Amino acid sequence: MKIVECVPNFSEGRDRARIDAITAAMGGVAGVQVLDVDPGAATNRTVVTIVGEPEAVLEGAFQGIAKAAEVIDMSFHSGEHPRMGATDVCPFVPVSGITMEECAALARRLAQRVAEELKIPTYLYEAAAATPERKSLAWIREGEYEALPKKLQDPKYKPDFGAAVFNARSGATVVGARPFLIAYNVNLNTRDKKLANAIAFALRERGTALRGPDGKVLKDGEGNTIYEPGLFKEVRAVGWMIEEYGCAQISINLLNYEVSSIHAVFDAACRLADAKGLRVTGSEIVGMTPLEPLLMAGRHYLSLQGKCTGVSEEERVHIAVKSLGLADVAPFDPHHKIIEWRLGIKKRPLVSMTLRGFANELASDSPAPGGGSVAAACGALASGLAAMVANLTFGAKDYLKHNKEMEAIALKGQALKERFLHLVDADTDAFNAVMTAMRLPKKSDEEKSARAAAVVAATRGAIATPMQVMEAALEVFPLAQALIKKGNQNALSDATVSALTAETAARGAYLNVLINLSGLPDGAERKTLREKAEGIMAEAEKGSKAALRAALKKL
Repeated sequence: MKIVECVPNFSEGRDRARIDAITAAMGGVAGVQVLDVDPGAATNRTVVTIVGEPEAVLEGAFQGIAKAAEVIDMSFHSGEHPRMGATDVCPFVPVSGITMEECAALARRLAQRVAEELKIPTYLYEAAAATPERKSLAWIREGEYEALPKKLQDPKYKPDFGAAVFNARSGATVVGARPFLIAYNVNLNTRDKKLANAIAFALRERGTALRGPDGKVLKDGEGNTIYEPGLFKEVRAVGWMIEEYGCAQISINLLNYEVSSIHAVFDAACRLADAKGLRVTGSEIVGMTPLEPLLMAGRHYLSLQGKCTGVSEEERVHIAVKSLGLADVAPFDPHHKIIEWRLGIKKRPLVSMTLRGFANELASDSPAPGGGSVAAACGALASGLAAMVANLTFGAKDYLKHNKEMEAIALKGQALKERFLHLVDADTDAFNAVMTAMRLPKKSDEEKSARAAAVVAATRGAIATPMQVMEAALEVFPLAQALIKKGNQNALSDATVSALTAETAARGAYLNVLINLSGLPDGAERKTLREKAEGIMAEAEKGSKAALRAALKKL
């Protein structure tokens, strides 16, 4: 399934009725999910996040822009944030199964429709831009709404779509496609906007305007301001005062968190603030964020603390939230703010159950979940045990020389655990897909043919999932064996149980492969898959026996 995110920014952050009308217009489109609505009174701006399949999101975005044009009058608008339209900016962001170019094509279609149907001049930016300078939102928005009447008379600022005619009520709208942009604010213990600006300029890529001995801004031969570059690439920042929080903020856009991470920018802001006698009291993420930047921050701060980074995703996120002070001025709920968690990628029916609930479901008369899901669950327990022993070893006085290896094992164990947890539900989904195919009609020859093809395709899926469990189980044995040899000997039995449970995972999955092979009509395909499964099972038996032998020798 293709999933795209759209993050329109509307120039209204104070009137809840107007905000609700806009979000209702978007959420009323079938297939659109409104993930987040983040209004700001001081900025007089609301950032809305919607997701869904491309066509649904395209329609949802248009309906939101149309409603904003109806309820917002820009001639009366004021706020701290730069803006030039009722819908100021509307980017499409690829989430899964969709490319940046496909998102750029959506942006062009939306911009054209807005210009033609709503008579709002539109510009394209970032990946949808037609010219290099228009990639920059700041270039397009220079002078903001107030400068539009004059700018529209300049051919350089001709809209990409629509007539170059000033729309006093709606202004102009910028539509584009971009990677995840993280809107991130750092809070200071001051009300002084100038101090916040000074730190912002030192952080941002553009940097700070250089001044001569007379205090005047230096210009080059063409009259352009000369800047001393800032500390971080792909970062834009400005300082402002937010009355509702009672503090100045450094307002930051992280255009690429892999180039400049949240934690690196935050730490630098702390150092710069300290040099000015200020304190950073915390920070906030406006709208939503991908999971990865918070995992990166969690690993960073755990390392600084001398702790093993091979902990669960939830723990790394917790450390990141605490270290960055993300709940300083407003609550921060990771399950609401992290887009993958909010989308339900991690909200799996079986895995989210309590242990008792899962056991009760197994014990019911329903055929799924069954042995395949139990095998995957065993794999999760096996890899979780390996990560536990590695964490117990890391930092222990008698095992310091193994810290690097233990951290690597813990990280690998956590990654395997996540893979197995996914397979718990995937196995049940695969079984249900077979049952759905079996229920297809088979009255006509055409229906029979379609049903047979669907059953074979679903059966391949029911074989592929336990095969993945087997392959993942093989990766547990080297971890367990290393832990038996070098890990904390007080947890020797735990490391051994890890290996034994991994063998159970592999054997349970092996049986699920075998029972589904009969559903394949091709004898050669059955033979190839059986031989592959038997080879993995033989390796699993060998790994388990080696681990048990080594442990018993020590015991």
